[in-house]
Formats: sequence, structure tokens, C-alpha cells
Amino acid sequence: MRHRSASPSRWPLWFAITALSLLALLVGPPAFAQGRTVVEGQAFDNQTQVAEATLKLNGVGLRAVAWIKGYAAGLYLGEKTSQSATALAAPGPKRIQMRMMQNVPAAEFVKAFGKGVARNSTPQQVQSLQERMQRFDKLLADIGQVNKGDVVDLDYLPHQGLVLRLNGKPRGEPIAGDDLYAALLRIFIGDKPVDERLKASLLGAAWS
Repeated sequence: MRHRSASPSRWPLWFAITALSLLALLVGPPAFAQGRTVVEGQAFDNQTQVAEATLKLNGVGLRAVAWIKGYAAGLYLGEKTSQSATALAAPGPKRIQMRMMQNVPAAEFVKAFGKGVARNSTPQQVQSLQERMQRFDKLLADIGQVNKGDVVDLDYLPHQGLVLRLNGKPRGEPIAGDDLYAALLRIFIGDKPVDERLKASLLGAAWS
């Protein structure tokens, strides 16, 4: 059967559709709509409330290995910055939000967080964090599994510490210490992050 090309009268429409399709494939940065930033279909509020403070979305990115997309992440701070040291040292509440794109056993999260903390902390820091990391690991382990579509928040609340939330609900009691939260945050934006592209995106490189 001979292939019939579009008639000349339809060429403008055909070219427009083709151009839009190619543009959709080429555009990588997150999109903005109605007070949200969207990456890989995951929508992050551009502002959020943590401990009665209004935090701004500093950056969003994707954690992926090859073609497997694990989660989209967003970093919320009181003031935006492109510098990891500034973000780590910033006072006040903070939030790392992960929007899951795969089902993941909690045990895998425990391993990943433990490895990430060890890579970005000194031996002395790891030792001082050991007991609190064990408590954090138990909070994760008690979840059993995080599922596609779940939202995991790691919040820092001054005078309380780290609060783990699953789909908006706190899990367990806060774990004290800004050093613990800084250790977890370094997994994402430290000198040896879990993903260099994710780090750059969380620090605003993808859309500032």
C-alpha cells in the first residue's frame, strides 16, 4: 500500500504538531503552573508551611539510575540559594520532599541513608550520630515499604529536630540535633551527593 502524505492544505498543521512534539521531547527543565513546579509529572508547591514558617522551593530534581526513575525531590528553604554551604548552614525550618516513582522496601532506604551519611561525614561525626541514626533507621524500617505515589518529607524543626513524615503524617517522635539533619541533607547536596545532577537541580541549576 502506498503511503499518502499530508495534503498541502494540511502541511501548516502537520508541521506545528511535529514541532510541538519535538519540543516536548527536548525540553528538560520542570514546568511551572498555578503555584507549582512539575518534574516528571510530580508537582511540588512553590511555597509550603513548616513549623509556621513559609518556605520557598529552592529547586527540584529527579533521582534516576539508567531508565529507572526512583523519585523526584524538592528542597525547601527560608531563602533561596545556589550554594550548598549556605543551604546547610541556613537557620530555621527546612524540608526535603521525595515523591516516589517506584515501590521501594524501607530496608533499601535504610541502606541508602546510612551509606550517604558515611560518605559525607567524618568518622567522628558518624560516631556522634550513631545512636540517632539507629532511631531514624527504625522509623524507616517500621514503614515496611514506600510505594509509588507516596510523599516522604524530611523536615527540620528548630528546637525539635528531624521529623519524618509519610504522606503528611509524622512517623514517631522528632530526633534532636541540627547536626543530624545536616548529615541527611548532605546526602543530597554535600560534597559526595547521591546524584550530582540531582544536587545541581536542588540548588536551582535546572530552573533558576
